[in-house]
Amino acid sequence: RDTLIEAGLPEDGKTTLYDGRTGEPFEQKVAIGYMYMLKLHHLVDEKVHARATGPYSLITQQPLGGKARFGGQRFGEMEVWALEAYGAAYNLQELLTVKSDDVEGRTKIYESMVKGKNTLEAGTPASFDVLAKEIEGLGLTLKLEKEPL
Repeated sequence: RDTLIEAGLPEDGKTTLYDGRTGEPFEQKVAIGYMYMLKLHHLVDEKVHARATGPYSLITQQPLGGKARFGGQRFGEMEVWALEAYGAAYNLQELLTVKSDDVEGRTKIYESMVKGKNTLEAGTPASFDVLAKEIEGLGLTLKLEKEPL
C-alpha cells in the first residue's frame, strides 16, 4: 500500500477504466499493477473415475463418496430437479433406489439381470429406514402403510 501511495496511485490498487469506443468510465474500478498467473495442475488422468460396483456405507447403505474410497458419483438435489423437469420418472426411480440405498431392490434387479428379464422392483431406501429410526428416537410413532400398485 505504501508503494501505491508513493506512486500517486489509489490506496486500494484500483482505478477507473474508460471505454475506448465511447470514452465513458466503466461502473466498477479495476485492479492496476503487475498481475500474476499460476498454473493449476489438474490432469485428466488423475481425475477420471468410474464405478460399476463398490463399497457401501454400513448405516445408510449408500455408495461411499470420492475417488479415494472407490465411491459413486453424487446425484444431487439439482440433478433430481432436472430429471423431474424432463419427466424422467423411471430414471429417477432407478437412480434414487436401486443404484443408491435400496438393498432389497439391488438384489432383485441383479437377480432379474441374471435371469435375462428386464424388471425393476424398487423397495424402500435404507435412508428412509434411518429417518424412521431417528423419528422414533424423538418419541414419535411412524406407521408406513404400503398399498399394492
